[in-house]
Amino acid sequence: MNSSTKSCLSGVRVLDLTRVFAGPWCTQSLADLGAEVVKIERPGAGDDSRRLGPPFWTDHEAAGGAKSAFYLSANRNKKSVALDISTPQGQEVIRRLCAQVDVVVENYKVGTLARYGLDYASLREINPRLVYCSITGFGQTGPLKHRPGYDAIFQAMSGLMSMTGEPDGAPGAGPQRIQLVVSDLMTGMYATQGILAALHYRDCHSGVGQHIDIALLDAQIAALSHAAMAYLVSGQPPVRHGTAAPTGAPSQRYECADRPIMLVVGNNEQFTRLCKVLSVPELATDERYRENVLRVRHLPALNAVIAPLLLTRPAQHWIDALDPVGVPCGLINSMDEVFAHPQVRAREMQRTFEGVANSPPTLANPLRFSETPVRYDLPPPALGEHTDQVLSSWLAMTPSEIAALSDAGAAA
Repeated sequence: MNSSTKSCLSGVRVLDLTRVFAGPWCTQSLADLGAEVVKIERPGAGDDSRRLGPPFWTDHEAAGGAKSAFYLSANRNKKSVALDISTPQGQEVIRRLCAQVDVVVENYKVGTLARYGLDYASLREINPRLVYCSITGFGQTGPLKHRPGYDAIFQAMSGLMSMTGEPDGAPGAGPQRIQLVVSDLMTGMYATQGILAALHYRDCHSGVGQHIDIALLDAQIAALSHAAMAYLVSGQPPVRHGTAAPTGAPSQRYECADRPIMLVVGNNEQFTRLCKVLSVPELATDERYRENVLRVRHLPALNAVIAPLLLTRPAQHWIDALDPVGVPCGLINSMDEVFAHPQVRAREMQRTFEGVANSPPTLANPLRFSETPVRYDLPPPALGEHTDQVLSSWLAMTPSEIAALSDAGAAA
């Protein structure tokens, strides 16, 4: 992207005091939208996610710290400043930086930054317009507020794992973890939403910032959405259905002659068209299957008819037959098939950083703006790559002042 092109968040400055994933995912979203994001990392170590691998990018042994795929996925378009905020000198630099920014995002344990004088109550005295977002496992209140946690813990505690996996009695039955760090992803997205809302409120209404408190457990429970509402409405906890949908049928994985497909029938018209393609049109008028709620109730009997039919032909045969009549279906792709798919290529979901030598590939942001395109300016930075640049340009620090910080062990 041309550096002169305006972005949605051009002019917004963000100080990123986060590590691992939920926080970095949030700040990368802001950076993609044009915010200038400065990531504060521990000298000599950096973000823990740099070492969460393999795999690593090919230059991971080079100076500047390891770059795991995990780290690369959430840190593009940022500048890295190596600063030890546990030192008085580092804390003073953070306070000076906070006077210059619009947003601070942090994910320290509850109370840690207050000990350093870097909590919201302290920093709003320096910058009343500051939007300060705290991301923690359990939030700033409640009996578990001091407890640490990672994604798998929140998948378990939120109820997500209890409804994920094969049903009781089936081979491999039992609660399953989703391999994505889905609780981190959802929290980062909710945090981005909250920050944008707080910036709008500040700029259009109040003139002042505010504190945003978001917890991974809360975010994951909220993201259960219709499944949690089903429990609140019925009083019955959701059960595991494997790939099948509990509220629609047929909607699940089916084996074909060569490989499985995912089939989703969303209404009666689609079911009628499916039955015609399978050469069993009489199923559409069968009293057991004429409405979705009946198909859900009689799914074992329905599957006893359609599953053997799907098994007689290759998966692509059924996709070629069902797609033209508007019955949703798709191959269960491996990752290499995903990025080779013509639709994925047309949407440019794999991107590169133009003009940057030896830079890793990156996933595209899914947002497509007609006037303010998403940025792909900077690959995820080496540890401390921008320390001198940021301290000199933002704080007008001289080379000797920056060297003094380094000599004191507060910067690198």
